[in-house]
Amino acid sequence: MSTTEKRQKVVKSHPGLSLERQCELLEIHRSGLYYKPKGESALNLELMKKIDLQLFDHPHYGVERMTDYLKLDLGYHINKKRVRRLYKLMGIQTIYPKPKTTIRDKTSYIYPYLLRGLEIDHPNHVWQTDITYIPMFRGFMYMAAIIDVYSRKILNWSISNSMSKEWCVELLNDTVKQFGAPEIHNSDQGSQYTSDLYIDTLKNHKIKISMDGRGRALDNIYIERFWRTLKQEKIYLNPANGGLELYQNVREYIEFYNKKRRHTSIGKIPPDELFYQKAMAS
Repeated sequence: MSTTEKRQKVVKSHPGLSLERQCELLEIHRSGLYYKPKGESALNLELMKKIDLQLFDHPHYGVERMTDYLKLDLGYHINKKRVRRLYKLMGIQTIYPKPKTTIRDKTSYIYPYLLRGLEIDHPNHVWQTDITYIPMFRGFMYMAAIIDVYSRKILNWSISNSMSKEWCVELLNDTVKQFGAPEIHNSDQGSQYTSDLYIDTLKNHKIKISMDGRGRALDNIYIERFWRTLKQEKIYLNPANGGLELYQNVREYIEFYNKKRRHTSIGKIPPDELFYQKAMAS
């Protein structure tokens, strides 16, 4: 049975089996399920792409500065209210926290940043995770990923049309199942990662919790660099026309990224080589 045929057998409203269990039984990743991209007006989709590209080089741009850039530099007749809404829709308040715009659960936990000055010297020492907006030919989706900081290997990833905490927990549990638990897990202070559900999952796996400082986008620099690379080398060059095509494009790129793309910062070798080489030696 082909992977496509397996996906067609998944029943999203099955009374007895969760999506996760169905995918496990069929031996497919939940990311491969077809999700309808989120839609917006043509203008908003265009603005979102401009915002995303500008943030590559200027991650500190808040709503006001981005509005000025779009109006004064690019000539769009828009106001801060529209840009603020697009920031929220794209999840930028999670990626680049700013006062009064970061959305956290009322019962959320904030943990200290543990990576400053830390020598990361083996696989599964530190994982970083994040969510990003993914533009498509029509509409957009969200992608979450987990990176092993030592090797830069993308351990796992998922695509969805919503940014729920349940989605993030599922990705975390699936990654721990594949690779074992890391010593430290680092994320931003977004509502998914500060939720009781996510924090309790980390604690159940006995993982130390590290969180970025507010307004410090560079604290999660390794996953942020991956987002930039993915978008510049794949997403914007080959905008997907549908959820399944997006999944296939991302899977193809991550295979290349992990197994063939040489990284200067780790000795000009692919992440897989360093990850498994070090893991086997230890």
